[in-house]
Amino acid sequence: MTAGSATSPRLSALVVVHNEEAQLAECLETVRFADELVVVLDRCTDGSKNIAERCAAQLVEGAWELEGPRRNTGIEACTGDWILEVDADERVSSKLAEEIRATIAVAPYGHFLIPFDNYIGDRLVKFGWGASWGVSATVRLFAAGPDGPAKKWGDQRIHPRLDLKGTAGTLKEPMAHYVDRNISDMLQRLDRYTSARARDLRANGDIGSFGQNVRRIFSRFWKCYVSRRGYREGAYGFLLALMAGLYPILSYLKARYEDD
Repeated sequence: MTAGSATSPRLSALVVVHNEEAQLAECLETVRFADELVVVLDRCTDGSKNIAERCAAQLVEGAWELEGPRRNTGIEACTGDWILEVDADERVSSKLAEEIRATIAVAPYGHFLIPFDNYIGDRLVKFGWGASWGVSATVRLFAAGPDGPAKKWGDQRIHPRLDLKGTAGTLKEPMAHYVDRNISDMLQRLDRYTSARARDLRANGDIGSFGQNVRRIFSRFWKCYVSRRGYREGAYGFLLALMAGLYPILSYLKARYEDD
């Protein structure tokens, strides 16, 4: 890794994984520009630990039921002045790395959105993401700060809320995100996400109503396919809008009729 100078802020790269041996090595290679690499291993039974050790990462091992506490544990383990969160299915380009270094050299305490280039297989899909089904940008770079980090995760099982502090900014260079390998992966992700969301709904004691969630099928489909121009992506845009529309109703039905 490249060490920071005596005056430049130190950057920690944080990667949180569960059995990601197929993608982890390539991901970690793209964050070698950071001064510190922290990998959180959540109940890993594959070769993820060996891969992280070969990359000279600081390891945090454990078992977490919820995504937020797992990620917050990783944030607490970072010792840099700034933290960059990267998932195993994401890649940091050399241009993004340069922009990150230049940004944190002068930025005040705060956080930055990083735009995403989302891929399904080898296909770059730029339009149609959103409505709880993928994002076009999210906060991944933030200051650690002497009084606590500028980003903290909530306790929800799926799409945890973020507590953000300080000055907000947006980077220009995108992070590559390999969301799904194919349509089958997309459908499996829908099943996982709606099961997790159903547990959150039951825990909150308010699962909503059948009619409300039926209406959301159409409003979310319209949002992704029309408002966010998913139609420009052809069949993939239609599928993204369909998944976004089905997400609330399937979550509701699982919360009502299925047990954990």
